[in-house]
Amino acid sequence: MTTIIQNDEVDVLVVGSGAAGSLYAAVAAKAGKHVMILEAGPERTLNDLQSSQIWARQLKWAGSPVEESGNHKIGHNFNSGFGTGGSAVHHYGVWPRLHDNDFNTQSDYGVGLDWPINYADLQPFYDRIQSHIGLSGDAKAERWRPSGEAYPMPALPILSQGQVIAKGFQAKGMHTAPIPYAVNSLPKGERHSCIFDGWCDAGCPNGALANPLVTSLAEARQHGAKIFHRCQVRRVLLNKRGDKALGVEYQNAAGDIFSQKAKVVVLAAFTVQTARLLWLSEHEKHPRGLGNNHDLLGRYLMTHPAHTIWGLFKEQTQPHMGLSGGQLICQDGYANKQAKPNRYGSYQWLIANACKPNDLLGIATSRADLFGKKLEAFMHDATKHFGTMVGICDDIPLADNRITLSQKKDTLNLPIAKAHHDIDPRVATLTEHMVKEGLDIFNAAGARESWTGPRAGMHIMGGTVMGDSAKTSVCNPFGQLHDVANVFVAGPSLFPTSGAVNPTFTVSALSLMGAEHMLKHWSQLS
Repeated sequence: MTTIIQNDEVDVLVVGSGAAGSLYAAVAAKAGKHVMILEAGPERTLNDLQSSQIWARQLKWAGSPVEESGNHKIGHNFNSGFGTGGSAVHHYGVWPRLHDNDFNTQSDYGVGLDWPINYADLQPFYDRIQSHIGLSGDAKAERWRPSGEAYPMPALPILSQGQVIAKGFQAKGMHTAPIPYAVNSLPKGERHSCIFDGWCDAGCPNGALANPLVTSLAEARQHGAKIFHRCQVRRVLLNKRGDKALGVEYQNAAGDIFSQKAKVVVLAAFTVQTARLLWLSEHEKHPRGLGNNHDLLGRYLMTHPAHTIWGLFKEQTQPHMGLSGGQLICQDGYANKQAKPNRYGSYQWLIANACKPNDLLGIATSRADLFGKKLEAFMHDATKHFGTMVGICDDIPLADNRITLSQKKDTLNLPIAKAHHDIDPRVATLTEHMVKEGLDIFNAAGARESWTGPRAGMHIMGGTVMGDSAKTSVCNPFGQLHDVANVFVAGPSLFPTSGAVNPTFTVSALSLMGAEHMLKHWSQLS
């Protein structure tokens, strides 16, 4: 018989140390709460981060496998993180806001779901987060940007590659602006400014990139929060009535199983693993998993369909320099989601991404058809003249795109997650339009040749969507489970729609809103 070790109760138990979980922990710890963070992956510090493509792979998901299916898979291993700081350690710091037209797509277009909040509700939290973190950018140049305060730091500079590709946008009558970045253009406290060496993907050891190691997690620790690594949560524990969480059960690296009591549980294990954990938390009152009384758990799984455009230019572009996320942004294609009857969605361009010679997002892999001397000749040319940009599209939340449990089990003998995702034909048509536009832009910029890669999933959202009613959503607008009020979900799994922008800024704004709601109603929860 397995011995379960009982731990003393904490006020707030946070599962996951990424952008969402660390922010919840910081807000709660600053308010004087006893906070414990359980992280499934290994411990890392800034000194552990190395500017290496091999190192960058180590920051990706290395936990329980995820079984994927569908014609547009979510790419869980690439998009997820594992270890201190979660996926926000290797995120690129591209922080645009969602737009007004992202929040009511069912009402406005008859497509997808409506959020239970609108942009005006979230704007104050966007503004507060950017002031605290220190975003860099040029709000005036972002002609598409929704209302909000100007960025506290000036924009990062536009280097050779960005200058070359921008000519193509200008020639097509389109507009660009510096990317809004959670990356320091000026020193901030003990965090240095960016040195533009193009290693954001490997974690940024100088602290310029706003990852949890130097922002929320550092603040949480300063105020007494404790983090425990290599601790895999097995399930949420409930009282006999099934209406209140008592804590969680978790297993450490030695195989010991613990019962950790908590007044409030925050599930911030990223989209797929959060849904998986809720599925695993069966109870007499919740026989199909926690948060699933209306068969909604795991539904509306989304990922941004993304295409990369590549080209070679006569000018020297210094493609290894800059930032992994790019230098310029264009959202000219954002306003009209339903430009044609058979096409749906907004899209954006992230322009002039820093590229290294090889690996998954490298120069060599852009031409997987080349070998031997042809590849060598290409690399000699491309390392000086290469250019790239990434187009990111809306996804439509579909009920059949869902996270469930697989028949397969992991090393802890727990069912692994299964993630099914198909692309809606209207979005597939949008991606085709976007690719054609991207190639036209590169040609207008004077590219000697240009080409594109396969469509891929970028970012993962949905699965525990928020809403006003338990009949239509898993969580309320603050991330609380409709079924169990002292369980909060944090992260992009709350999104009812994806928008067409990188999600971490919105995740942070929602987490701040949810954490403050938790504290405001503490007496009712605990």
